[in-house]
Amino acid sequence: MQSARAMRTEGVDMLVSVPNRSWADMFGDYLALTKPGIVLWLMITALCAMAVAAKGIPPLVTAGATLVGLALSAGGAHAVNMWYDRDIDQVMDRTKTRPVAAGRVSARNALMFGVIAGLVAFGWLVLMVNWLTAWTCLSGYLTYVFVYTVWLKRRSPQNIVIGGAAGAVPPMVGWAAVTDHLGLTAWLMFSIIFLWTPPHFWALALYKQDDYRRANIPMMPIIRGKRATAIQTVIYAGLVILASLTLWRVAHLSWAYFGVAVVAGAWFMVYQVRVLVDNDPKTRWAKKAFGFSLIYIALLFVAMAI
Repeated sequence: MQSARAMRTEGVDMLVSVPNRSWADMFGDYLALTKPGIVLWLMITALCAMAVAAKGIPPLVTAGATLVGLALSAGGAHAVNMWYDRDIDQVMDRTKTRPVAAGRVSARNALMFGVIAGLVAFGWLVLMVNWLTAWTCLSGYLTYVFVYTVWLKRRSPQNIVIGGAAGAVPPMVGWAAVTDHLGLTAWLMFSIIFLWTPPHFWALALYKQDDYRRANIPMMPIIRGKRATAIQTVIYAGLVILASLTLWRVAHLSWAYFGVAVVAGAWFMVYQVRVLVDNDPKTRWAKKAFGFSLIYIALLFVAMAI
């Protein structure tokens, strides 16, 4: 039996609590609000950008303070997202067990947690790092909450294309923390993740179409169909590879990075093409492409840091 169940009555959230929840359970639920797996991935991209900016190991205090602020900001944005999306999360198999959708954390508490985390992150980065890092991080928070979650997600098949800019901000946060400016290299790192995001999430949308259709979310595969989506993923994959090779030239990265960018990029493209030609109604290749896209972006950033 769940410890709490959230119900909407005439637009008002009501919470029926069940006692005897342990502190460990509550901590786990609030941690889940932050989407820790995604937060960790964002921190890795920021840390790799710091290594490139520092041309080696970045200052440890600066790196630590930046990662703490980024984690608070991203986690807070995710909590606000779960507050806003609690109605559609309840009808999607992939998200129905999330803390707010399942009623384990009240909508009000999730919103307060998310807003406070974002404010604390901004103040922390101002005090411990610099103003540019704080404002850059805040731009990612606001983009994810207002541009993606509130404005685009339920209205446009371009939701993940434009809103995906939020996930591309962490390398810029890392770069700003070390250099206190945003140069061409930082923007190229941003563009790599920005262009990678549509193939990554559209692959997810292809094999989770029923979920998105039930929630009435206008993802590209639902609005434009599988083939049109797959064609666009191939185009975006080509642009990602081009951006990754441009970074090699601009940032004067090693030939080892160049090799990783070429080989991993080729495999990334192979997966997108297989999705395009795949006629399996269960879209198994889309699921494989989604999984490899995570490996691909991790390889790129780790390689540029090394």
